[in-house]
Amino acid sequence: MTQYRIDHADLALVLALVRGGTLARAAEQLKVDVSTVFRSLRRLEQALGSVLFEKSRAGYLPNTTAQLLAQQAELAEKALEAARVGLEQGREAVSGTLRLTCTDAVLHGLLLPALVHFMPAYPALELELTTSNDFANLSRRDADIALRLTTTPPGHLVGRCLGPVPYVLCAAEGYLARTPERDPARMAWIAPDDFLPNHPSLVWRRQHYPDVQPMHRCNSMLSVAQLVRAGLGVAALPEYLVRGEAGLQILEGDLPGCTSALWLLTRPDCRALRSVITLFEELGRHIRLPGTAAQSG
Repeated sequence: MTQYRIDHADLALVLALVRGGTLARAAEQLKVDVSTVFRSLRRLEQALGSVLFEKSRAGYLPNTTAQLLAQQAELAEKALEAARVGLEQGREAVSGTLRLTCTDAVLHGLLLPALVHFMPAYPALELELTTSNDFANLSRRDADIALRLTTTPPGHLVGRCLGPVPYVLCAAEGYLARTPERDPARMAWIAPDDFLPNHPSLVWRRQHYPDVQPMHRCNSMLSVAQLVRAGLGVAALPEYLVRGEAGLQILEGDLPGCTSALWLLTRPDCRALRSVITLFEELGRHIRLPGTAAQSG
């Protein structure tokens, strides 16, 4: 390639073509006419001495170089947006990538509703979300922050408790209409499998319904909840997964001895990072647990 110096207009052009796939859609994004996009692309490719896109019946297909330029363009776009938001709000922009791990049930029931409220205010902050039941990924540095249901968080991690997590025994109204049984001990049970051997719902069931043998087993609480919704039986579930949900009936509420707690945890070497501090404050403020008010930062 030549020593041509890529500028912002070049990056914006490549990004628009990668996103749009055609001259017309790229022109619409850039708010110019199609001929301007075509001429600008030819001029850029000639300056670079390299073709960036392959013309096909499907449109303009980016090659490796174009994809690389588009990635850099997205970074520039996010940096500009972060600077704009920071100026408007009178604060330093929070940027970087944070890796957050939680269970799939916590992700869908608690984390995603919270992220919707505040993440648009941090355009330069990227989250990498993984679902796991294992604390070890923090210890192995596979993640920076963890949301975990536990009453005894590991001593080598630091963080805060966001509140108690009560459990309820529930079943779908459709299932209850089909079964003649009214005693939960005689109903079809759904439970976590051996992947979660010490789950609070299992401990509670063994104490209060020792003769019950589950008919269905799942390797996650989100899957247990889905089977309950489908009308396959009864299960003890965290209340945040089923609160206010039409079509479900709570048979027993606030199961004694089955309460867990939601902890927001990180490694000691991460707790001073501005991005971690910010996420801790926002999650503490926006995660809503049954029976608790929104947390303050």
